[in-house]
Amino acid sequence: MNRRELINAVADHVDADAKEVGKFLDGFTHVVTSTVSRGEQVAISGFAKFAKVERPARMGRNPATGEQIRIKASKKARITPLKAFKDAVMGGKAAPAKKTAAKKGAAAKKSGPAKKAGAKKTAAKKTAAKRR
Repeated sequence: MNRRELINAVADHVDADAKEVGKFLDGFTHVVTSTVSRGEQVAISGFAKFAKVERPARMGRNPATGEQIRIKASKKARITPLKAFKDAVMGGKAAPAKKTAAKKGAAAKKSGPAKKAGAKKTAAKKTAAKRR
């Protein structure tokens, strides 16, 4: 997804004008960039943490020759995805709303024994395969 597609998708999602969303996105990136460049962290709960990391000089090895080399100090930008974002991406589901979390928790309790029975079946299949 490129910038234009992102702006259009957000504009459709919040029922706003694409120009307004574009201005918001410009402001957002400017504020995050300037804040992180000053050395402060920006954390958006449930999404990501943006930080500037200073790496000190150190000794390393040339993998081809094994010779020790000096690695200069450097500065890096680090973007760390937070738990809700990783869960949504890795689980393949969007982050649940707070109101529906209780409903999903109750449904998970009801379906819990069924999942355990499925796990027993797969364990039995694995042991049967080992016997052969």
